[in-house]
Amino acid sequence: MSKPVGAAKLGRLGSSVFAEVASWRSRAEASGIDVIDLSIGSPDLPPSERVMRALSEAALDPASYRYPSSHGSELFRRKAAEWMRHRFGVELDPDEELLALMGSQDGLAHLALALCEPGDAAIVPDPGYPVYAASLALAGAEPILLPLKAGNGFLPDPDLVPDEAWERARFVLLGLPGNPIGAASSRELLEALVAKCRRHGVVLVHDLAYSEMGYGGYRPISVLSVPGALDVAVEFHSMSKSFHMAGCRLGFLAGSREAVGALRRLKANIDYGVFGAVQRAAAEALDEAMEPGYSGFRHIYESRRDALVRALGEAGWPVEPPEATMFLWAAVPQPADGARTSSRRFAERLLAETGVAVVPGDAFGGEGEGYVRIALVEDEARLIEAAARIARWLPDYLQEGG
Repeated sequence: MSKPVGAAKLGRLGSSVFAEVASWRSRAEASGIDVIDLSIGSPDLPPSERVMRALSEAALDPASYRYPSSHGSELFRRKAAEWMRHRFGVELDPDEELLALMGSQDGLAHLALALCEPGDAAIVPDPGYPVYAASLALAGAEPILLPLKAGNGFLPDPDLVPDEAWERARFVLLGLPGNPIGAASSRELLEALVAKCRRHGVVLVHDLAYSEMGYGGYRPISVLSVPGALDVAVEFHSMSKSFHMAGCRLGFLAGSREAVGALRRLKANIDYGVFGAVQRAAAEALDEAMEPGYSGFRHIYESRRDALVRALGEAGWPVEPPEATMFLWAAVPQPADGARTSSRRFAERLLAETGVAVVPGDAFGGEGEGYVRIALVEDEARLIEAAARIARWLPDYLQEGG
């Protein structure tokens, strides 16, 4: 008798929606449709010339081809600590309170393995980035869902989780602003979360991958800037989105030395770290970000956001502009006959009939039903073209029903 191949836990790794969207896109392209892909949040622009030059020069250095350190080069860790001080006023020990990662997703995927025993519980947002729940499945930990509701501006209300659940949880994981929803957090909310975690002995994990993508004067806040947070909190940062180094796979975890140390011990048994040339280029990117007048890429995304929100509104699909990140979180337009159309059905029809690819909201959890995520990963001309296609299609869709 043959044995099954593949662990049962793989079936709990989360939504298959992303694979479905990829198959819809392949079918559309095979039929000759020009697809405007706004589904995957992969930046369409390269990093700055200075960063690319630094990477090229470092790649020509023979020393770059030795094994890197599993917890990150001294140069990168010290530069990341310097940037945290410059950007957020946070003082970190780069040896004990900072860990380089193969992108923040690497750390998010492994954190529960480092912090939890099988059967433990952790609090995660719904909707939330899929790796949050996937990491718990890999670790054999129970997810306790914290719903993000439109009535609260999609911000977490820690009191929606009962005290009994807080007592069971090993950590709470939130992204403020996050993926798929770019809601802006206040310092008061972060202070309340730190106090709640301190009261219940829970580690606060803050995913701040979009720290440099705030709009309209809003600049995302580090939870580590809250007094006392270093005792109970860690924070993920990424070079992917804000610095357009997504293909380089580099990020870092900062904060509580106990939690950082736990992930460091785990990672030391898994890999040898990130290519040294990439770390040198990332150090250059952080150096550039600390220069006077640096604004990065956020103005590009803010302009794209404004253009697409305006064009979709003119098309008859009003969408609330996010305060941060590279995504719109858009309520699914509902047909005139009153029948409710699922996020998945809407996204499938939108791609098949207009060539515009978006992600159904249920890919991010049950609370995401009724929404789609739209990534601002094309230039303004293509985004306006996407809205124009939707404008031609939407009236018939709303009239005939989903």
